[in-house]
Amino acid sequence: MPALRNGKVTGGAYLGVGPDQNFSYIAQVRPTIAFIVDIRRDNLLLHLLFKALFSMADTRVGYMSLLFGRTPPEHPDDYRTSTIEQLVKYAEESSMPEPKVAALRSRVDATIRTFGVTLSAADYKTIDRFHHAFIDDGVSLQFQSTGRAPRGYYPSYRQLLLETDREGQHKNFLASEDDYQFLRTLEKRDLVIPVVGDLAGPSAIASIGRLLSARRESVSAFYVSNVEFYLSSDGKLDVFLANLARLPHTDHSVLIRSVFGGYVLPQSVSGYYSTSLIQPIDDLLDGFATGRYRTYNDLLLTR
Repeated sequence: MPALRNGKVTGGAYLGVGPDQNFSYIAQVRPTIAFIVDIRRDNLLLHLLFKALFSMADTRVGYMSLLFGRTPPEHPDDYRTSTIEQLVKYAEESSMPEPKVAALRSRVDATIRTFGVTLSAADYKTIDRFHHAFIDDGVSLQFQSTGRAPRGYYPSYRQLLLETDREGQHKNFLASEDDYQFLRTLEKRDLVIPVVGDLAGPSAIASIGRLLSARRESVSAFYVSNVEFYLSSDGKLDVFLANLARLPHTDHSVLIRSVFGGYVLPQSVSGYYSTSLIQPIDDLLDGFATGRYRTYNDLLLTR
């Protein structure tokens, strides 16, 4: 994970796509407001599940217990200073009887109903399916793409929780009680906002930009994952960059991208399938305007 909490890439607004790294990046950036944008409505439903768990869990160990359907410890406050390794061990060794799992699912749905989002019965079934994926597989859960065979190089949730940066520091939002409480406060204040929309569409980014302008705020960090790859393939990279240019930002604002697919870059680490890159937004926009960047491959050669 790129180093973000450096006195410059902090505060302001955060934008991110998909569910994968956003909470950990938000914990590092410490924004005043965050938007999670995804073209898939399922991302909204998954976020509502997470939001409910944040609302219900006072501590990290409580959150992990609810997420994985495990019986919370009798004295959760005793785990506030626990290492992430200790929390993972608790999640692996604890369990919850099926009747209590069913009761937990009912409590989660009841909490979601208080958020004021209109959902159908099918939506609640989807949320139940998402939650049971965590409950059934626990920290061994791995990402899977619909219609594809499981990939052995995809990390498990355990690996993501225990991963460190190049300096050996844990950056996952569940590695620190302070980071978890920051996320929980944002969630309880409705300041982590899922948006169903297209980064190259006419409304999602434009609407966020208008809201930020009204709040007199600028974007600090924009986690774009690998969406630029697909936008470039669809001939929409220029539209996305035009949208990006309209977002209020400063000379400290950065874009964070994840590169998948076996690309070997100067920043790549042996044995890892993905690489994270960070780039000033102004540099990206200037490079596109002057012709330095035209394709996805051009973006990967940034320094």
